[in-house]
Amino acid sequence: MKVPILILGGGLAGLTAAIHLSKMGHSVVVVEKNHYPKHKVCGEYISNEVVEYFKWLELENILEESHPIHQFRLELDSKNSTEVGLPLGGFGISRYLLDDLLFQKAKIQNCNFIQDSVIDIEFKDNLFTIKLNSGVEIETPIVIGSFGKRSMIDVQLKRDFIQKKAHWLSVKSHYKGAFPEHLVGLYPFEGGYCGVSKVEENKLNICYIVQTDVFKKYTNIQELEEKVLFENPGLKQIFKQATTPFEHPLTISQISFETKKAVENHILMIGDAAGLIHPLCGNGMAMAVHSAKIVSELIHKMISQNSYSRENLEKAYQKQWNTTFKKRMKTGRILSLLLLNPRITKVSLKIVARFPSLFKYIIKNTHGNLIPKPI
Repeated sequence: MKVPILILGGGLAGLTAAIHLSKMGHSVVVVEKNHYPKHKVCGEYISNEVVEYFKWLELENILEESHPIHQFRLELDSKNSTEVGLPLGGFGISRYLLDDLLFQKAKIQNCNFIQDSVIDIEFKDNLFTIKLNSGVEIETPIVIGSFGKRSMIDVQLKRDFIQKKAHWLSVKSHYKGAFPEHLVGLYPFEGGYCGVSKVEENKLNICYIVQTDVFKKYTNIQELEEKVLFENPGLKQIFKQATTPFEHPLTISQISFETKKAVENHILMIGDAAGLIHPLCGNGMAMAVHSAKIVSELIHKMISQNSYSRENLEKAYQKQWNTTFKKRMKTGRILSLLLLNPRITKVSLKIVARFPSLFKYIIKNTHGNLIPKPI
């Protein structure tokens, strides 16, 4: 089976790239192992920097279904908290709904989907051969990697970050409960932090990340929450007043924030496969969308101008990815180190409480500007 462009992974970034490229007239095949719709561990907040680009992609229904958010609150306890307006604002939407809406749009635009898993990738003579679990083999000159935070594909490719120990675990559930309408809250605790905000239908998304060494001290998630998360009074109150329809919370382990390469084994990585920013920055989803736009524009430009060269494409993408995201990633790593030290967090909160403009400056450095519509 031969295809012009293959996307490995049909999450937020992969689906966005598929919609963009198909809109520009390219034939696209997406390999995704899971079905739609599906819940995922995610903060489920997107910065409004994606709005104009979503409109260009004709995804207004996503904006209409979402829950608007324009305030950000950081709270350690009642005496150590601060709240500021988000420079661009954003919106909350579950991955269950978002990914399904993107999937439906991609199908309308004649993107082809294969529900299967990748078991082998080979690059030879300027061509990829992808072997799937079902026995299907795909040949293609262009592969976009959109397989998320951690995948068996990373193991197959022997990527550097996958060889190192990962120190984080994340837990997420939806709830029914009281919470300010247009607020995203961040609640630090020993060894981690928790994000809380509303998504569609007034549902409350609570998603937290914790160091694995802290989690191992307790027998289960409930004990961890009661003995660690509930040390943050505001977070305890939110949990105690909320009920969840989930039988069990969703979890994902072995999360790594090690530096990744945007181009590896000639695969153009997008979304979390290219680099995972700390969730406290609240910008991972917008970055995934933006990276999909960057790679799609470069591929379209080179193919349409008959100037396609693998070397030029890879260099151009790596350069643009670094220019757009490298500074944000660095800021996110610094902020995470600060938040994981309670003493430093208290001092920092007192400083930003007195100087809200400083807090806004920090937020600005983990977010981008409005993503421009393609020319």
